[in-house]
Amino acid sequence: MARTITTVQMRLELYYEAERRILSGAQSYTIGNRQLTRANLAEIRKTINELEDELEILAGKSRGVSRRVVFMD
Repeated sequence: MARTITTVQMRLELYYEAERRILSGAQSYTIGNRQLTRANLAEIRKTINELEDELEILAGKSRGVSRRVVFMD
């Protein structure tokens, strides 16, 4: 599926919201003596970085990526 700027932005907003909720204390909860984790903050942040990079590429702004082509005879 081809991603558009709009779809990547929508996903990015959802991940920002997930990060906000985790940071406000909604990452894990306890039932009895069991601790359950709803989301992994490191994984959320990794995906945010990937989506931000993808958004820059789609918008035509590549962050520090360059290529060199050497033509040989």
